[in-house]
Amino acid sequence: MKRFSRPAPSLADIEALAARAHASLPEAVRKACADLVIRVEDFADDDMLAEMGIEDPWALTGLYDGIALTQKSSFDQPQGPDTVWLFRRPILEEWIQRGDVGLDALVRHVLVHEIAHHLGWSDEDILQVDDWRE
Repeated sequence: MKRFSRPAPSLADIEALAARAHASLPEAVRKACADLVIRVEDFADDDMLAEMGIEDPWALTGLYDGIALTQKSSFDQPQGPDTVWLFRRPILEEWIQRGDVGLDALVRHVLVHEIAHHLGWSDEDILQVDDWRE
């Protein structure tokens, strides 16, 4: 069995990667996300999983919780800030299983995908910022 000499990346490590990924986004995207909160947890909580209809917590790497800007109305009463959740353990599991992508690139990909929900983007819009096919 192969042993690793370094501990797994921590919540703070994933937060730092997410912050760097966010800073690398085009200015217009960053401005549109000015009020968006980015949180990193080990796993989605039971309520999130139930709401998504997901039984396996390893299956969810990220989640957008809020109302897309394209659907927001001045009549909407906020229950809290729109939030992008990144789930460290499933992200690390995908990173290990894939073995062909850097952790920074995977965190960026998950972040962009969740930000896309906030912005109401199509798949084509996402590809303009994060062409995961490359």
